Formats: sequence, structure tokens, C-alpha cells
Amino acid sequence: MVKKGSREERDLVRILWEEKFAAMRAPASGGATKKPLPDVLAGNGEKYLAIEVKTTTKDRIYIDSPKIEGLCEFSSIFGAIPYIGIKFKYKKWRFLSPDDLFQTKNGNYRLDLDLALEKGLELNELLGQDKQVKF
Repeated sequence: MVKKGSREERDLVRILWEEKFAAMRAPASGGATKKPLPDVLAGNGEKYLAIEVKTTTKDRIYIDSPKIEGLCEFSSIFGAIPYIGIKFKYKKWRFLSPDDLFQTKNGNYRLDLDLALEKGLELNELLGQDKQVKF
């Protein structure tokens, strides 16, 4: 049985609620509908987030381009900011804009640990509570 990221999605939703963001897992994410839906949708009345959740035990993950395109399409229509939320094993959550991802020769996307650490926002940065200077 292939492990899905549903545990991480539920964990992220719980964390977002604790940080005063209403949040939910999209009930039809993962292919139950032809419409593009993010894994997690959150907002606090001022900021709205559409998050595609990824988790891995490795240092690199590949994401199909339709997932990223769908996230961006949904976000544009809904008025949310699109992010890829990545949880590397034993690391903190990191959140990246689709624009920060590396596009492969075949048009898909690659996200590795170094990129996540360099460009990714930590949760408090994502929520606008803190800002780190990135070099």
C-alpha cells in the first residue's frame, strides 16, 4: 500500500487552526474530481492560502506539472496564494511558491531539500508572523 500524505495534511490543518487560520483538507484532492483542488485551503479573513502538500523521506521529490498548474489555476480563481508545503522527514515544514520550483526537461517540477532550505518559508513566515532574511 502506498502511503499518502493525509496524515501530514491533517497535521498541517491542525497547526493552521492553532495559528488562528480556518483550514480544511479539500475533500476531493488527489483525483476524486477533474477540477483542480489544493490539498489544504486556509484563511484568516486577510490572507488565503492554497497548499499542495508533499512529504518525503528522501532529499528530493518530483511533482507532475498538472498538479502545479491546477494549484495555480485554483488559487487565481479563488484569490488565494499558492504554495507547495513540503515536509522532509525530521525537518520543519517549508512552503515554496510554484515560481521557486525547478522545472525539469520534461516539464515537471523538482523540489529538493537544499532548495526548500534556501527559498522555503517556515510556517511563521508563511503566516506573516515573522520574516527571516534569506541570503
